[in-house]
Amino acid sequence: MVRIALLGAGIFAREQHLPAIESVPSLSLKAIYSRSESSANTLASAASSPVDVYYDVPTGTGEANVGPEEKTLDALLARTDIDAVVIALPILAQPAVIQKALKAGKHVLSEKPVAKDVEEAKRLVGFYEALDKKPLWAVAENFRYTPSLVKAAERVKEVGGKLTTFRLNMNGWVEEGNKYFKTEWRKVPSYQGGFLLDGGVHFIAGLRLLLSELNQEITHVAGFSALLEERLLPVDTVHAVALTNDGKSGTISISFGTQFKSGLEVEVVTTQGSVYWNPTQIKTKTKEGEKTEEFEKSTGVKEEMAAFAKAIEKGQTEKEQTPEEALKDLEVVQRLLESGEGKGVVKAVEA
Repeated sequence: MVRIALLGAGIFAREQHLPAIESVPSLSLKAIYSRSESSANTLASAASSPVDVYYDVPTGTGEANVGPEEKTLDALLARTDIDAVVIALPILAQPAVIQKALKAGKHVLSEKPVAKDVEEAKRLVGFYEALDKKPLWAVAENFRYTPSLVKAAERVKEVGGKLTTFRLNMNGWVEEGNKYFKTEWRKVPSYQGGFLLDGGVHFIAGLRLLLSELNQEITHVAGFSALLEERLLPVDTVHAVALTNDGKSGTISISFGTQFKSGLEVEVVTTQGSVYWNPTQIKTKTKEGEKTEEFEKSTGVKEEMAAFAKAIEKGQTEKEQTPEEALKDLEVVQRLLESGEGKGVVKAVEA
């Protein structure tokens, strides 16, 4: 049994991480940490069995670090009866907590993106590699565990052939009352890209998963970015051309500011056929004909949590959850943003 703590009590921790942890028989939730006592208690009350609560800001004080020492994050990480932590904190807060947990010898599953930018992500990876004793560090990219996308990757491999082209299209509209937009750190982001970083890494991870079945990686991007909805700072849209290591080009289009167009789809075309994916459907086309498969919509979070538990048991992080894979996702997004700032200048992806 892996004894685990959940660090963070926000929307995703409440709606996805807590149910995911409780769905894995080999995981036992022992503690919950949040900056505020009230949010930690709220999430703890939703757990199926009693858990200990840790926090920085006691209810009614409004001040950090004035609570009892035995209730701090450091106290939680000092516990010998906790083996692992899931970190679901704001983007800027995560790196310091990741380092602290790893130094304390805890296995870590940290939310994507791995860091706010490539430079900080590389520092984190360097820190991890320099540790004498390395607990496991996995990065939670649930798209790589979404059942329909996993199956789409299998279909790309089955179709085979050489890559011809590809496309990623995501259009959405973040309403003012959107629960994620209402979180202060997303409403006024202190990191590059806003929703394009926070959400965009998901879509890039999905595209990269399908391309990897053909041994292809994105090596260069060139695109244009825009702010279509003034609320969604600093930019909410990017349209780009991407190049792979075999010199094949495709398109990447991501927008959170298109009110009257929505949907997510990825298509990969080879010399032997094509595979089209959206979250609930796969269409595979070859000379033999076309096959359509339907799926229920799934976040993949339960599957990624089970994979993390299995990795701890085996003593090795799965490739899909390695910090290196998360770094590659992040770099593609960052280079898209940089290219947009430069009005279409070509950017190399080197991670």
